[in-house]
Amino acid sequence: MQAHVSIILPVHNAEPWLDECLRSVLQQDFEGTMELSVFNDASKDKSGAIIEKWRVKLEDSGVHVIIGGHDSLSPRGVGYSKNQAVAQSSGSYLCFLDSDDVMMPQRVRLQHQAAVQHPSSIIGCRVRRDPPNSTERYTRWINQLTPEQLLTQVFTANGPTVIMPTWFCSRAWFSHVGPFDEGGQGVPEDLLFFYEHLRKGGGVVRVDQSLLLYRYHPRAATHSVLETTIWTHRVRFLEEQALPRWAAFTIWNAGKQGRRLYRSLTAASQRKVVAFCDFCACPQVVAFCDVDENKIRKGFYCHEDSQERPKPRIPILHFRAARPPFVICVKLDLTGGAFEDNLRSLHLQEGQDFLHFS
Repeated sequence: MQAHVSIILPVHNAEPWLDECLRSVLQQDFEGTMELSVFNDASKDKSGAIIEKWRVKLEDSGVHVIIGGHDSLSPRGVGYSKNQAVAQSSGSYLCFLDSDDVMMPQRVRLQHQAAVQHPSSIIGCRVRRDPPNSTERYTRWINQLTPEQLLTQVFTANGPTVIMPTWFCSRAWFSHVGPFDEGGQGVPEDLLFFYEHLRKGGGVVRVDQSLLLYRYHPRAATHSVLETTIWTHRVRFLEEQALPRWAAFTIWNAGKQGRRLYRSLTAASQRKVVAFCDFCACPQVVAFCDVDENKIRKGFYCHEDSQERPKPRIPILHFRAARPPFVICVKLDLTGGAFEDNLRSLHLQEGQDFLHFS
């Protein structure tokens, strides 16, 4: 019989956490039919034995368990494992779970309710971090984004606005968007899937309860992805999804991050404003803005590596003299509220007048 919900669990050398993870599957209070689809990606520890032990307990409680995997010398990666776990499952809805995390008993029930109401959305939830003081800024960001910011803050370095271990969606929508990239170690498969989901018009919804214990440890797969790889994907997505809406924009931050963004843009994006100026009676220019008086006194940033002649000279303005829209390259929650106060004082609308990129 087809299950209502399939819990999708990729496993690779998860022995230290797997008992607690699988116990949380057993403790779900969801009253519909549920199955667990595990894919063991070449684990060399006791993960396989732990899975077999819990198979009996789960099936005695009415949770069907499907176990796939391989014992090659090397793992195929998280994207491959998730795709395999999805393929061997049958549920109308998919609940993604990482083997080092723990679900609260109401997770499947509450996210299933939300997914029924939002069939083309990824459903996330709030999380509790373990250890509690790890990644405090990131955890606040995960838990405190407004419903609107779940869609406007998709360009930041934090990645998906609902984190992958909390994802819940319909199988039909997953099939429409997916599968995950199977490039293996070093590929941000969750970010790439999330971007494709947004391209196809998908929504993002968060259940505003803490439904997952989200572990932080050095062996987490996320640590294998280079920042430069993620940066490249983010810039391309910004150029594809946001910049075409604007004839001109200001980069907020004349320092390292703002200049890095400018240099990372395609030549077409860098030339866009110049071309627009040719047809505008009141020409606008791309500008950097800042509050640093030394940067402002210099007056401009010269892009020395540009092949254009003369080389572009980008004005540096005080933020109150600059014109929106802004691409903001200032990290949030780092200045004791000073940056956020400056931004609020301009009375702008996020998503329309500015986007966060850092």
